Amino acid sequence: MSLEVRAIDESEFADWLRALRTGFLRPPVVPDAEVADRLPHMDLSRVLGAFDRGRLVATFHSFDQELSTVGGASLAADAVSGVTVSPTHRRRGLLSGIMKDDLAAAKERGDACATLIAAEYPIYGRFGFGPATWATEWSVDVTRSGLDGRRAGEDGGGRIDLTDGAEIREKGPALHRRLAAARAGITGRTPRTWDVGTGNSVPTRPWTEPFYAMYRAESGEVEGYVAYTSDDEWNDGNQPVQTATVRDLVAVTPAAERALWRFVCSIDWITTVRSGLRAPDDLLPLLLPDPRAARVVTHTDMLWLRILDVPKTLEPRTYAAEGTLVLDVRDPAGLAAGRYRLDTSPTGASCVPTDASPDLVLDVADLSRLALGDESASRLVALGRVEEARAGAADLADLLLRSARRPWSMDIF
Repeated sequence: MSLEVRAIDESEFADWLRALRTGFLRPPVVPDAEVADRLPHMDLSRVLGAFDRGRLVATFHSFDQELSTVGGASLAADAVSGVTVSPTHRRRGLLSGIMKDDLAAAKERGDACATLIAAEYPIYGRFGFGPATWATEWSVDVTRSGLDGRRAGEDGGGRIDLTDGAEIREKGPALHRRLAAARAGITGRTPRTWDVGTGNSVPTRPWTEPFYAMYRAESGEVEGYVAYTSDDEWNDGNQPVQTATVRDLVAVTPAAERALWRFVCSIDWITTVRSGLRAPDDLLPLLLPDPRAARVVTHTDMLWLRILDVPKTLEPRTYAAEGTLVLDVRDPAGLAAGRYRLDTSPTGASCVPTDASPDLVLDVADLSRLALGDESASRLVALGRVEEARAGAADLADLLLRSARRPWSMDIF
């Protein structure tokens, strides 16, 4: 069967969206408004389709992305999204061929890494991706949380005010950039992301206007905000038992984060709070006087990372201690393969090719797991995924590579 893989043109975008919906098992009806809303924001040279006798049977999209690493530096990333293969054309190497070409092009552009959110866990390891961040969602029974309902703004002397999407659209991007400068794993948000997230764009899915609240420090500086929705549940017709669901919570100081969680967990009529996907070491559960009131309802891999250039990925991040590791990186695709000497200190790092004997021998997917500071090299050695060529090297890798706070990726793309 003859298959053609190429970038689509403007006239084919609606068909591409239809094939995308089919692949994700969503109704394959594409409203004209969705096409008009999304098309101006797409770089069609990176919107690919596989065609079988003129019919789209696979989709693939990549775009430029900024990814924060440990210490707040930004990595240039090739973000991969919209990956589907029609059920009639599976197991024919379509994804393998498209992914190979896309990663090679990203390497040529000078990207440090590639990223994606994996719908299915087993697929992407064979392309060199590894899960670099994880996410947890809690359901909080506020009736047993132990919170006393005190004014949430007592944290840090600040205050909380209700606001609207327009103010979040105005002040949110700067707050998000400040968060990325302090936390690894944060992916950049485009202007369109903010427009869609605040209802300032034609939505591609049904839109429910959330409530917004903003935290201001005693100085008046905005340090965080939360967006949340509520259902309309009543018990026996006369007792509100409503659930608040957090859509977005960005806080750039601990005081703001504590205050915003206390606020959401103290709203009248709200008996349950769903936190949305948060970092696994979020303040929320231990903030509660009774942390058992917060029950884990989801714990999942989030951002998958694929290193394309080892020095560009490891040199920009910060390290808490001095040390040297020689990493022998295996990469069947040849994009990041090689032996590298990583020298770290609290004042900076260097990562250069070397012929020295290796300390750790590992696949690029496993180095990608380690790159943002979340995974343990010792655990990967115990799993048989990483070879410890020098005794004690895994412990040293954990000392050098792991971060004090776990990386967090808050957005699905």
